[in-house]
Amino acid sequence: MTGEELDADARAELRTLPKDLAARVARHLVMAGQLAEEDPETAYKHARAARRLASRVGIVREAAGLAAYYAGEWAEALQELRAARRLSTSDDAYLPVMADCERGLGRPERALDLVKSPEARNLDQMGRVELAIVESGARRDLGQLDAAVVTLQIPELRDRRLRPWSARLFYAYADALAEAERGEEASDWFARAAAADRDGETDAAERYAELEGLDIFDTEEEEAGDAAEQAAEAAVAGDVDVSDEPVEADEVDEAEQAGDEAAVPEIIAATEIQFRPAEPEVVETAEPAEEVPDTVVFLEPSQKAEQDGTGKDGTGPEQGPSAP
Repeated sequence: MTGEELDADARAELRTLPKDLAARVARHLVMAGQLAEEDPETAYKHARAARRLASRVGIVREAAGLAAYYAGEWAEALQELRAARRLSTSDDAYLPVMADCERGLGRPERALDLVKSPEARNLDQMGRVELAIVESGARRDLGQLDAAVVTLQIPELRDRRLRPWSARLFYAYADALAEAERGEEASDWFARAAAADRDGETDAAERYAELEGLDIFDTEEEEAGDAAEQAAEAAVAGDVDVSDEPVEADEVDEAEQAGDEAAVPEIIAATEIQFRPAEPEVVETAEPAEEVPDTVVFLEPSQKAEQDGTGKDGTGPEQGPSAP
């Protein structure tokens, strides 16, 4: 680890420091970034070390704030990100994170104040989507369940192409629907989220299975029907299209060979998950994961009952997860 792994803009900010000190700070920042998701506590320690060495550099305070956020240190995250806004030109980029920290501190009203602040208008499309997700959560914190659903009914929710925010937005909308006791709609949107979640960042497939009364098991242990297997593989790997009308494989192949993308359905719709050989178009996303998540299969309760040796009415042990 040399510190050269840091992006060019961050390295430019560190040039105000002596060369040796800048290299030390850069190494800490690189480690904080690499460990943020898999080991947030260690990432937090690296970010704090960088802060002790260079507390007057905006990128350092920003990194410290994000590391604190991932580690669940809401108050410190807020403090650091406020400092970063004073020291750096990227002053509004982390407004959604700051609003979420207010939620973490049990202050949903303050989160809504940030959502409605003039600075929120300066966010890019990704930032606006993230802010809407936080706002929906704050509405739920306040018991405003219907408002939480309406908050996420933004144009990006109906986008016919997968975007970097699609999985998170679909999941948040499904979660809001579930809490508002709109189970059928929630199931549909959890299926959409599972299809959009190429990297397995959410538990959308599991939530869908729970609402539908299905069981999930590893295909390395048991075999199941081809139709169920294709549906589960598609939901987890993201190689799906679901539309209001059934799609035949031949129709998809013909449309793709003719170059007619408009003829290929690109939206997931109620309760039908259909396997599509070609990958859906993804716009401005990170590189897809190198490995597809472990294959799972949804079993109808009657199928599982036969395997467990119970009656088709499902009596006996292990009847599968119940809906939340």
